[in-house]
Amino acid sequence: MAGSRISIVQDTPGVTRDRIYAETNWRGRNFTLIDTGGIEPESEDIILSQMRDQANLAISMANVIIFLTDIKQGITSADREIAIMLKKSKKPIVLVCNKADNFNKDKNDAYEFYNLGLGDPYPISAANAQGIGDVLDKVYESFPEKLENEDDDEIIKVAVIGKPNVGKSSLINKILGENRTIVSNIAGTTRDAIDTEFENESGKYTFIDTAGIRRKSKVKESIEKFSIMRTLLAIERSDVCLMMIDAKEGVTDQDAKIAGEAHEAGKGVIIVVNKWDEVEKETGTLENYKKEIYNKLKYLSYAPIIFISAKTGQRVYKLFELINYVAEQNSMRISTSVLNQVINESIAIVQPPTDKGKRLKIFYGTQSSTKPPTFVIFVNNKDLFHFSYERYIVNQIRKEFGLEGTPVRIIIRERSEKNM
Repeated sequence: MAGSRISIVQDTPGVTRDRIYAETNWRGRNFTLIDTGGIEPESEDIILSQMRDQANLAISMANVIIFLTDIKQGITSADREIAIMLKKSKKPIVLVCNKADNFNKDKNDAYEFYNLGLGDPYPISAANAQGIGDVLDKVYESFPEKLENEDDDEIIKVAVIGKPNVGKSSLINKILGENRTIVSNIAGTTRDAIDTEFENESGKYTFIDTAGIRRKSKVKESIEKFSIMRTLLAIERSDVCLMMIDAKEGVTDQDAKIAGEAHEAGKGVIIVVNKWDEVEKETGTLENYKKEIYNKLKYLSYAPIIFISAKTGQRVYKLFELINYVAEQNSMRISTSVLNQVINESIAIVQPPTDKGKRLKIFYGTQSSTKPPTFVIFVNNKDLFHFSYERYIVNQIRKEFGLEGTPVRIIIRERSEKNM
């Protein structure tokens, strides 16, 4: 359904995780898929109960639920219990019977699943990609009505992320309370992330408040682990992430994980240090604080830092200029000719590396996409393109074009000189 494998791997400690969601599109409608572990309704096994907690969280977020069953097994007692649980959610349910791999023969076995009382069963073969279109059509028909501004490219979507009690809601309330011209509250794609539309002289924005990332009353390991899904979904839907840090606490491990998700997703990032008014200051305090942040969040060295107080409103108004700038940088497009001029100048300054007498040759580069800016570089041997040289090229591109507040992706492709 997503059109690609959605397990992501990255060489940044504390950042990597298998994604349990994916953005996709059907019939012109963008939506987010959430993949859950299997549900064992009555199991007391710790791992299985955690999977159940995860599934319940996904159910509470969803607009439409796909109930996936095994056509070869037929209806099981667990299927019946899950069906009852799903009916209680009052959400549209699409019943799908997977593993109809011999499609014409197996699809007739789906009739048994009418007994679950969930409407028409849809036989599919996920392995062979058969029957998927019918399921997507049914999902599409079950979506809520499209909002008028759902595809408005002028609106910058801003996710306010960070650990609990860092001041995310306070910041949004300060913005809405003092500067609003047009405000409307609409339910977002999740129950715990509320989208708030806002417009002022700087532009149009949708602020995604992720205040529900963790409920203090339920700090169980399983709930704690899977509640991050709310933040992941907010990040995925955003253009720019405001990564909020408590000035009194500094960067914590939880901050690093959340910030890492925004970096991995390729979003524009602004580091917002809140409660700056409560910090005792002396000469050099601000610069030393910046150094400490970048030291702990090395992969966000490109992100600008702003020090604010959501409580007093200190520097809050400066956020809009920074949001606009970072959104623009994240969607910047560079012409191939100008890019290659920078690459050639970079090669002239620092020669490409060699290994066992073989030297890396960079033929040319081109920008393949934006959000984040992604560049494809064609070389003679990608094994010679060491990470350190890649970092050098990225730094040279940043030096020339800025690209502040946005990750930069490099994709290496091999070409022989004959084909150039």
